[in-house]
Order: sequence, then structure tokens, then C-alpha cells
Amino acid sequence: MSVSSDSMGQSVTREILSYLGLASKTAAWGTLGTLRTFLSFSVDKDVQRLLKAITGQGVDHGAIVDVLTNRSREQRQLISRAFQERTQQDLLKSLQAALSGNLERIVVALLQPPAQFDAQELRTALKASGSAEDVAMEILATRAPARLQECLAVYKHNFQVEVEADIKCNTCGMLRDLLLALAKGSRESYSGIIDYNLAEQDVQALQQSAKPSTEDPWILIFTQRNPEHLVRVFDQYQRCTGQEVEEAIRKHFHEDAQAALLSLASVIRNTPLYFADKLQLALQETEPNYQVLMRILISRSETDLLSIRAEFKKKFGKSLYSSLQDTVKGDCRSALLALCRAEDI
Repeated sequence: MSVSSDSMGQSVTREILSYLGLASKTAAWGTLGTLRTFLSFSVDKDVQRLLKAITGQGVDHGAIVDVLTNRSREQRQLISRAFQERTQQDLLKSLQAALSGNLERIVVALLQPPAQFDAQELRTALKASGSAEDVAMEILATRAPARLQECLAVYKHNFQVEVEADIKCNTCGMLRDLLLALAKGSRESYSGIIDYNLAEQDVQALQQSAKPSTEDPWILIFTQRNPEHLVRVFDQYQRCTGQEVEEAIRKHFHEDAQAALLSLASVIRNTPLYFADKLQLALQETEPNYQVLMRILISRSETDLLSIRAEFKKKFGKSLYSSLQDTVKGDCRSALLALCRAEDI
């Protein structure tokens, strides 16, 4: 839903934190992320602690996790640069040599700039069979405009190809068109003004084109309109047709197109709930999908992971922290729990 003023934003924040039992700490937290700037930050102390953790007798996994999961992304970049200056060694390569498995993957992701991490995940998704509609849709549909543009620039620099070219080569049909439209980053920003005429026009366009052969209005409306406007369109669509827009998608679209449109609708309606659902699916697999858990917990840790935790507890009746405790095994468990941060009572 739209947050059109500071007071409304504070109200929403307070409501979510109240649900999490943190309402009294709003001023201290000041964010819906679980990871904030570490106030007692000392780059020299952190460099020394990490150096000791990887050069002492036995690698100190606990110290590495404690430092990297309690510093903001900017602070982690400062640590990385300072480590290089003081030791003439690359921190990322040093940690990769000392670690292995899923913990190594988490540490690499934590030390990468967010745009570089997103670009690598996007590249992997577009090159892997069957994951474009899931991972690529997630990244292109949920990143803030500035971060998305940075991701696309890094993608071109690192892989010497525009993301649009990889989308065209590795996807087809409506999924390809949706991803290409999202990659343009042309979604309108919310102006605070409700355009009732446009909402009515969009509802009519969706009604008239609810056939597999006429997809363009769905692509245009779902990828260019701002979420606040789209929520009103979804509500009005249900009033006019007697069915939710998701029902129409399931009825008229199939396979990749259906999955992509349903994902977009979920992001638009409630982004934290979208991520809560993805986390639950990752935890329910025979072997937990550590890549999904890692990507979501890291990418949302400084934005809205508290909101995701609240939606997870509300829908599944169990906290995300407890679910991770019960399901995740191995040396990456402590890192994922640290990013989740705390139990929800």
C-alpha cells in the first residue's frame, strides 16, 4: 500500500514492530531491516579480528560470522579495503581459502557489493534451465530502481553483454517480454495522486485482453504502473469481474507466463509476503535450498527483513528464526540465524 507521508510511514513501521514485540525500540532501530550500521565500529579492530580468525590455529568460523553479520554493507566494504591496505592480501580470497561449502558462499555474498551479487545471481538464473521465471523475476521486480540500474551496469561490465541479450537468448514468449520490460526499469513512481480514470482504463484493458493471444496490456500494466496504482486496479478488477486478478491469470495463461505474472502480482500486493512464501518453499525442500535462503536473507537484511519475518509468522504460525533453527544444518547455520537476528514471540 502507499505510504504518502512521514507520519503514515512511522505508523506502518510502528505497527509492524509492535507485531514483532519491538515497538518500544523503533527509535533505536529506525529501519525494517535486521542489520544496521554498527555504532561501535572500528575498522582496525575488525581487520585484526578477521586476520586472527583465518591465521590462528584452526579457522575461527564464529568470529568471521560475528563480524560480517553485524556490519552494514558499507562497513563490510570498508573492512575489505582496510584489510587489503594493511596486509596486502585480498580479504575475499583469504576467506575463500579458509572456508568451504555454504558458509564460504554466504561470506562471499556478504563481501560483494549488492549490485555485483545481484548481477551474478541474475546471470546464473538466465543461464540455468528453468530458473529465469523465479530468480530473474525476483531480482528484476523487487530491487529499487537505483539498485537495479547499478546491477544492470555491473552485469554488462562483468559479462560483456547486456542483460537484455541474455534474456532474449535464454527465454521466450511472454516470460521473455515481461523480463525485458522489467529490465528497462521504467516502472512509474507514485506521485501521491490517485488517477481513478487510469485505474478504470487499466481494468478494462485487462478484461478485454484476458486471452493468451493478446498479452501486451498485461505486460505494460504489470511492469510500468506503480504498485499503489496496481493494488487499486486489482481491487477494482475483482469488483468488476467477481474474480481476483490471480484467478484470471491462472485461467488464461499457462506455464512460464502464468508463473511470471503470478509472481509479479504477489510482489505488487505484498512484497514481504512474497519473500516469506519463497523462504517457506526453500525450507520445505528435501534439502533446504541454501542459495534461496542466502540470497533473500542477505539482500533484504538492511531493508525489510523484519516485515518478512512478521508475514512469515503470521502465515505459517512459526517464526522464521525457529524454522531456520529446525531445518538448516552445517556451518552456515549460525550465519543465516545471525542475519535473521531474533525469534518472534
